[in-house]
Amino acid sequence: MALDPYRRLLKIPGVPTLLLVGLLARMPATAVGMALTLHVAEVMGLGYGPAGLISMASTIGMAVGSPLSGRFVDKHGLRPVLTVTTVAQAAFWASAWAMPFPVLLVAAVLAGLLALPVFSVTRQCLAAMVPVEQRRSGFALDSMLVEMSYMVGPALAVAGITAFGSGVTLTAIGVGLTLAGVGLILLNPPVRSVEELKAETVKVSRRQWLTPAFVALLGTAAAATFVLTATELSLVATMNEAGQTVWVGLAVAIWCVFSLIGGFVYGGLSRGFSPLALIAGMGLLTIPVALVGGGWHWLVLALLPAGLLCAPALSSTVDALSRWVPSAARGEAMGFHGTALLIGGAASAPIAGAVIDGAGPEWAFVLAGVVGVAMVVVALPFWRRRPGAGSGRSLEQEVAELAEREPVEPVRGMDEPVERGERVGTVESPRE
Repeated sequence: MALDPYRRLLKIPGVPTLLLVGLLARMPATAVGMALTLHVAEVMGLGYGPAGLISMASTIGMAVGSPLSGRFVDKHGLRPVLTVTTVAQAAFWASAWAMPFPVLLVAAVLAGLLALPVFSVTRQCLAAMVPVEQRRSGFALDSMLVEMSYMVGPALAVAGITAFGSGVTLTAIGVGLTLAGVGLILLNPPVRSVEELKAETVKVSRRQWLTPAFVALLGTAAAATFVLTATELSLVATMNEAGQTVWVGLAVAIWCVFSLIGGFVYGGLSRGFSPLALIAGMGLLTIPVALVGGGWHWLVLALLPAGLLCAPALSSTVDALSRWVPSAARGEAMGFHGTALLIGGAASAPIAGAVIDGAGPEWAFVLAGVVGVAMVVVALPFWRRRPGAGSGRSLEQEVAELAEREPVEPVRGMDEPVERGERVGTVESPRE
């Protein structure tokens, strides 16, 4: 594996800054779930049932809001969306610690709906700034940075509430999210490349890109987070059952390092692999972990093969999406991708938990792997009808053919200046 792909990637103007700001912006975002859970369960003393309701409310809000914010970015540009969501987050987190539970439950839905779209925006801007042939390396590196943020964010939330209480910690998260929003507003990375801005873009309705193949891609992305969430719960439950709880943090950290190594290697390869192959492989390699006995170190070692595929699997779904969807709809598509990841994780937790309680943690490893493989099998027939499959045509060629059949109508609304004579298209479609 050569380092040259990463050297060339980091030489692209603006990319290192975008990745750094994205990393710093994601850390407070990854602390949100843990902070709210501990605040409700421990500080408010309501237990983990109500805490789960708060987490569910926030997740529902984010699942609905992610594609909506992406659509507004496509139509109106980045800065207006970031301004609204930054203000919303500052208001929620400045007062969340003082809200009674019923008010907090409603506010969590609204805060999720207006969540700062740091994950989808970073990926959307990366797709705009990086040439197609380098996107696999770009998204692999971005996936590694996401892994790092999840290693740091929740741990800081636990440490903050333990040491300083929830009032200080929730306010600090609000400050972090506000600074992240302001940083992205000032940076204002492009959501479309110069070529995409200069080109006349055909009006594209959702039905022309929200195809069965695209839904299949979202399903495999959801399956990936289902596998990861179920695996994490199974790992923790297995170690708790064996009386090795003290080593859980280290075990999860090592598992994350496996993902980082896999993402680094994958981004440096000369060619990529299908998301279906990577997710199916991750599922298949998770099933045998159920057979491992002995100390926790053997369990972690057994997770190595599947762990190496975590970051490559997730980054490959983003890479495929960026190639399939026209630039005028990329923000909304990235939002749907984020929703799929949320749904996969949210569905996995109660299902895997029920299996752990009923049959034992080893069977949850089996469940995780089987669901991953099953989703790939379901997606395969639709995958064969993905854009350009079997036709030898690229997405750009298919969109060009579409432009010959439908009128081109320029639409204003981007927040970046456009030189005279240039016209910018965007997505226009009726509400579904």
